[in-house]
Amino acid sequence: MTVSLIVAASENKVIGKDNDLAWHLPDDMKFFKNSTKGHHIIMGRKNYDSIPLKYRPLPNRTNIIVSRQEAFSATGCIAVKSVEEGIEIARQAGDQEPFVIGGGQIYRYALENDLIDRVYLTRVHTKIEGDTFFENLNPEWKEISAEKHPIDERHPFAFTFLTYEKK
Repeated sequence: MTVSLIVAASENKVIGKDNDLAWHLPDDMKFFKNSTKGHHIIMGRKNYDSIPLKYRPLPNRTNIIVSRQEAFSATGCIAVKSVEEGIEIARQAGDQEPFVIGGGQIYRYALENDLIDRVYLTRVHTKIEGDTFFENLNPEWKEISAEKHPIDERHPFAFTFLTYEKK
């Protein structure tokens, strides 16, 4: 099993602002959807709350929400107390690539506790204001692929799909 993390971050490490995405990039959203479809996705409660109601739970995926709130529940989702518990549920279900999808605290925890094997990072080529960040990966991560996407009529910023694995 490979535990993956998927994130989009600006050049100045911003991933969000006011509990929302800091940009609208349709091809990045399509990449996220196609990558995570059919898998377990593990997210924090604040990240779950940031998803518009009409999209909750994210379809065609097993939504696992990490919350310290004892009584937390969400229709159509699995509530857990830790990222490790979410990963174990995915493992027991036979998912070969569960995804950690945010937010900032969950990303930081998963990386600091060595729970991640692969990172899909969409680097958005802009500097933007925000209040949630994704720190640069440390040197133990090796870039294994990069695919550039230019600015176009639907995308106000250029971006690059990057994939990293542990060395």
